[in-house]
Amino acid sequence: MPYATNGDCTIFYESFGSPDDPTLLMVNGLGSQCINYHDDWCRMFADAGFRAIRYDNRDVGLSTHYADAAVDDQGAAYRVDDMAMDGIAVLDAVGVERAHVMGLSMGGMIVQHMAIHHRDRMLSMVSVMSRTGEPEFGGSTPEALAQLLATPATDRESAIQSHLADLRIWGSPGCQDEERARINAGRAFDRCFDPAGVRRQFLAVQASGSRAGDLPNVTTRSLVMHGTADTLIDISGGRRTAELIPGAKFVALEGMGHDYPPEFWARWVSEVATFCLTP
Repeated sequence: MPYATNGDCTIFYESFGSPDDPTLLMVNGLGSQCINYHDDWCRMFADAGFRAIRYDNRDVGLSTHYADAAVDDQGAAYRVDDMAMDGIAVLDAVGVERAHVMGLSMGGMIVQHMAIHHRDRMLSMVSVMSRTGEPEFGGSTPEALAQLLATPATDRESAIQSHLADLRIWGSPGCQDEERARINAGRAFDRCFDPAGVRRQFLAVQASGSRAGDLPNVTTRSLVMHGTADTLIDISGGRRTAELIPGAKFVALEGMGHDYPPEFWARWVSEVATFCLTP
């Protein structure tokens, strides 16, 4: 299995498409394993002209988990900028100097850090269903926040039930498919189950603060997308991100929540390919 290395962190990654095509590095959200970028979706990006690379962030999936890591006075074992360096390490491992980089939710925060601190490695940035870190933009509804902070699952069935509950609150309202959700949640549980790792990611986000002071200095071409039905990170988070980044394009995805069901894949791939690959 292919791994990249960033200091004491090993990062699992997989590629789809031709190495001769421009690379699209795909970064996951909180607690999300790389398989959430479904194989079929990755192949759609490859068919659109990308070499699509997905990877597990630290503390999820097959990448390094920091169960014994020391924490700072904010309870964090690392920061979002450390997670950004993990993505850069993946580019190093595959020998790619510059890439298009797309991040979802927490992944959007990670790619914003890349654009701020590693612009020389980026061809473009796509930040989706994310926010700037400013508390007044991109907040959760009370119901969504309560679900996010609920007691974690303890076994396979409770993990599946928790995922179903998540989607009822912040999933795309017109795309609810319980059978599909059960299959995806079971597959994720069987591959890796580490609620403490997800908690460490959450604390890293909390400790990393706002990027509002740095985003106006971003020079990377940027596309910001957000669903109009997102209750976990309100669309104001995406609008604010696009407002702060000079020249950023904003796309509202009508009816999409804080998930990425297949019903949105074709539109999503088209928006990203058109933005990133059109001169």
